[in-house]
Amino acid sequence: MKIKTIITGSTGMVGEGILHECLNHSDVESVLVINRRSCNIQHPKLKEIIHTDFYDFSSIENDLKGYNAAFLCMGVSSVGMKEDQYKYLTYDLTMALAKPLARLNPDMTLTYVSGAATDSSEKGRSMWARVKGKTENDLLKLPIKQAYMFRPALITPTKGLKNTYTAYKVLKPILPVFRFLFPNYVSSLRELGLAMVNITQKGYDKKVLEVRDIVKLARM
Repeated sequence: MKIKTIITGSTGMVGEGILHECLNHSDVESVLVINRRSCNIQHPKLKEIIHTDFYDFSSIENDLKGYNAAFLCMGVSSVGMKEDQYKYLTYDLTMALAKPLARLNPDMTLTYVSGAATDSSEKGRSMWARVKGKTENDLLKLPIKQAYMFRPALITPTKGLKNTYTAYKVLKPILPVFRFLFPNYVSSLRELGLAMVNITQKGYDKKVLEVRDIVKLARM
């Protein structure tokens, strides 16, 4: 199956890495990225829409039709944020796009990048984990072919990409050692991208994927 996918967050580390894998994958036919500012990448497969209001996609709905995958990689750190602000940027903006995507493309596979330790009960003490948990839960309720929640932990960056977070640049030399000691807590950005492509084509027996699932999928 050839994949036509929409990607959000391509101006961040994770989204850029997923985009990189999609553009270099023979089974990905076309990619639409939706950004507030340009990702400054040119490729024959790639179309970019600059859209400033991520709470309302009605003006570009015609451009969202005809895709069979969506890789939602947009996210922010919760550090220094109050819960209502973090919920708006994490839950509200994600659902604002996911709902029309499900309506316009009911046969789509939707993949959302969440995070390790996300709280599916929505009742835990960690604010960010509760918000992520609610986001996951409501995405899984959408009337769509299939939806999967990815929960990476530490991520080995892809060499040469420009949006690698400073912390990962500092940690990069020791990540292979950490992965050897704690394999269930480290995956590569390449594995994350390949797992998204593979899950779109082949499915998976879990809806919520931890690091070990991501690595397994990447090798399928």
